[in-house]
Amino acid sequence: MDADRNPLPGLPEWDRCGVMGIVNVTPDSFSDGGLWLDPDRALAHGLELIAQGADVVDVGGESTRPGAARITREEELRRVVPVVRGIAGGGALISVDTMRADVAEAAVDAGARIINDVSGGRADSRMVSVAAGTGVPFVVVHWRGQSAHMDELAGYGDVVGEVIEEVERQMDAVVAGGVDPGQVIVDPGLGFAKTREDDWALLARIDAWARLGRPVLVGASRKRFLGTLLADPVTGEPRPPRARDAATTAVSALAAARGAWAVRVHEVSATADAVRVEAALRRTRDRLTSADAISPAG
Repeated sequence: MDADRNPLPGLPEWDRCGVMGIVNVTPDSFSDGGLWLDPDRALAHGLELIAQGADVVDVGGESTRPGAARITREEELRRVVPVVRGIAGGGALISVDTMRADVAEAAVDAGARIINDVSGGRADSRMVSVAAGTGVPFVVVHWRGQSAHMDELAGYGDVVGEVIEEVERQMDAVVAGGVDPGQVIVDPGLGFAKTREDDWALLARIDAWARLGRPVLVGASRKRFLGTLLADPVTGEPRPPRARDAATTAVSALAAARGAWAVRVHEVSATADAVRVEAALRRTRDRLTSADAISPAG
């Protein structure tokens, strides 16, 4: 899949799948709510993720877990902007995870270089114009509605085909709104209006996203479908979110092998190793294939 190597404005070109580390400056995120709510702790955690091998740090101030209620614009700005400014001040590449245009704009002014909008520009009518005006890469995530009721919106015939088509339509909408096509990153939106079976189907066909010709971001970290897979064999209880990191690393390696541009994870170090292993294997395979192709027969 060649789309994973497309250059993006203001970002380096990696020779492997990138790693986006998550900093949730929230009290209620599903796996680490409250851990990094204090700005100083969030800043320290972001710098730690960079030291562990993150290529990007994704800072978010509003939980998008299933059932989450929205917070005010003022509260999201208060949580996000100082952390973005602090981490970016050290030279790190920052993404802001927000559905609000005002927050995206303020975060870019503070040093963010990617806008990661889980609504793909649909939750705030100004977001597309802000993305167009800043010129930074813009993540269009598959989204059908707010977290409070998104589980009710899962329902597909052909989940892979329908999700790709819906993202393609939203891509067209953001481009029509002024975003350069070269800014766009796409994300299947695992867990957003999806059943566990939907998530697995989308992961199995990451290569199908090549038809859009854009880099693909995969965010599977600690999500419900992994907890269900790893449920306790006796009680049937899903494995707790923070005990899903090994499975997340496996998904990261497999997504990298299928052409993902980057993976978004809570625990960085193991995934940073995994994507480097995948890249080394891919380069070796390509070299051996090339050597076989030019070797004389006999």
